[in-house]
Amino acid sequence: MKKVFIAVSLCLLLTTAKAQDKIDRKAVVTRHNVNITKIDTLNSLSVGNGTFAFTVDATGLQTFPDYYQAGLPLGTQSEWGWDALPNTENYKFEETLRDYDQNGRQIPYSVQIKTPEHAAKAVEYFRANAHRLQLGNLGFELYKKDGALAQPSDIKSIKQTLNVWTGEIESTFTLEGTPVKVWTASHQEKDVIGVKVASDLIKKGQLKIRMRIPFPTMKWGDNGNLWKADFAYTSTLLNNGKNEAIITHKMDSITYNVGLKWKGTAAIAQKEAHYYLLTPSKNSEFEFSCEFAPAHKGKMAIPDVAAVQSSSISGWEKFWKSGGAVDFSQCTDERAFELERRVVLSQYLTKLQCTGNEPPQETGLTYNSWYGKPHLEMHWWHGVHFPLWGRAGLLEKSLPWYNKVYDNAKKIAERQGFDGVRWQKMTDPDGNEAPSSIGALLIWQQPHFITYAELMYRDHKDKATLDLYKKRVFATADFMASFAYYDKDKKRYILGPGVIPAQERFKATETFNPTYELAYWNWALNTALEWKKRLGEPEVAKWKQVIAQLSPLPVQENVYLATESATDSYTNPEYKTDHPSVFGTYGMLPETTLLDKKIMRNTFDLIWKTWSWNETWGWDFPMTAMTAARLGMPEKAVDALFMDVQKNTYLANGHNYQEDRLPLYLPGNGGVLTTVAMMCAGWDGTTEKNPGFPKDGKWNVRWEGLEKMF
Repeated sequence: MKKVFIAVSLCLLLTTAKAQDKIDRKAVVTRHNVNITKIDTLNSLSVGNGTFAFTVDATGLQTFPDYYQAGLPLGTQSEWGWDALPNTENYKFEETLRDYDQNGRQIPYSVQIKTPEHAAKAVEYFRANAHRLQLGNLGFELYKKDGALAQPSDIKSIKQTLNVWTGEIESTFTLEGTPVKVWTASHQEKDVIGVKVASDLIKKGQLKIRMRIPFPTMKWGDNGNLWKADFAYTSTLLNNGKNEAIITHKMDSITYNVGLKWKGTAAIAQKEAHYYLLTPSKNSEFEFSCEFAPAHKGKMAIPDVAAVQSSSISGWEKFWKSGGAVDFSQCTDERAFELERRVVLSQYLTKLQCTGNEPPQETGLTYNSWYGKPHLEMHWWHGVHFPLWGRAGLLEKSLPWYNKVYDNAKKIAERQGFDGVRWQKMTDPDGNEAPSSIGALLIWQQPHFITYAELMYRDHKDKATLDLYKKRVFATADFMASFAYYDKDKKRYILGPGVIPAQERFKATETFNPTYELAYWNWALNTALEWKKRLGEPEVAKWKQVIAQLSPLPVQENVYLATESATDSYTNPEYKTDHPSVFGTYGMLPETTLLDKKIMRNTFDLIWKTWSWNETWGWDFPMTAMTAARLGMPEKAVDALFMDVQKNTYLANGHNYQEDRLPLYLPGNGGVLTTVAMMCAGWDGTTEKNPGFPKDGKWNVRWEGLEKMF
């Protein structure tokens, strides 16, 4: 009996200790709720579900889109919302091709040709089509007592809070002394916004709901506020008299619906083309929901506000309770709270913007950059953190897309005379290639699919996973092996010329053997061979041959060059700008057989001291931190994450600010999450706790549910 008592007591003690160690996730998340107290064009807030996002100003809706276009725009985007103009000029994709000499062969690449004129216009057509749409602007029309429309300067006493745990935004403000209270949230399974409004302005007829559908800009960016354009698009209103209305918008290659459903009495009418006003009855409260959906989906069944609220609360709670969590509250370093804020808000933003069925664009679902097209080299930064945070399924959602675009990727390889598949760089939902004088010649996105597949296998080590991804893994390896050129004089395989590295400062025709890409080739081909072994399939002799005779990482004066062809890597000022991608060699990647860690340490010290850090990008700071952590320099890892550089700025809403045209940059957020996961859980071979954080007693970081990196 005594033994039983002791056993029970030990069990209770262990259970209590375990419970004490459990992180209070809600407390961690909600202490970083976002609070806005003024009109701030850089701190608009978003709600969404991973395939759809809706971004609001300080009023809780998209009331001032023209004012906010100079900051972080008020967008409404979904992953299905794409349009393409008809090719009336009969442009041929072949017009965009230009031959590059690559080791004696003429290789055609789709680039930004300037002449002849028809070819130049073909380039712009294929860059701009298809383009992602801004689906609609949903805002208030607020009228002052004199009947004039309210301007941003008329909005006073602003208090706005984003509850990160539930995905709800509560906004309060006054107009000429009259309070307005607004609640906004997004459904987690449908592209639906729910809104509640309480104000005596409704009674006075001074508050109406505006739905305005903008035209696409057909330019690099689209802020969702182009109101006049020469497109023969149509919008038609169907009001069924049952507290619902459907606006059908017909464009070139897409027709979609905007559905409105409200509680109580209201009237909806067209003000002008593509411009509608919903006027509530003279009451002090009003609530409505708004759904965006392709017209081919059939009859709309618009959820009401209660359903939207329930979905938002339960969906976000499920997300936060899944996977990993990190708690910095027991750290005494003065930077710890800010790092925790960046971690929490980056999880919110990447879940909201980057968890669709396709790779996201760099500006997510807020506004267009590069015509709204995703860049596949950036998918690493958008998605690798999800498996490390125990949420592999959120990356896995987008991997079937690579099967969808496989044939197009294979055609690119075939056109250029290579084996396997050459994955696109700047692309669209169907995997069409966009002409780009830099993008077409990048190669560092090629091994990425092997990274994703390996992460999926580590998450669920079974034959089904191997069978699911092997075709794409092996086709990727086939391309990589055939792209490597065997130089008979040097008796080794070479990457290039005819290549642009991740550091986009080098001329394709002159560049060969970039350091990071050589290491990535080594790791990915070895990983593909490991997949063959796991499946019990014969090894591929060509892969082994390339690995065995691949060029060594280029070294000069005991540091790694950016590329073998750039012996002036650290003396040419231009080559000390953009991404210090040599850090990817032992940061994004684990130690390979090509690496000498002493030389990498020398390289780190040189770059740290001499790089033009003001001319880098948001993911460069996390990448630098990863390299520092792997080299056993945790102090430098933390310093890198907090480098005082504009493009390492994280706004109050959590977005990584770069510059005027890129006020948000999701690869930076994803980089923070990848790096912090590595600094906590480590990487293959690490055994110590929190290997990436200093051991000075100030970084008592608590975490759970994280996975090791390679």
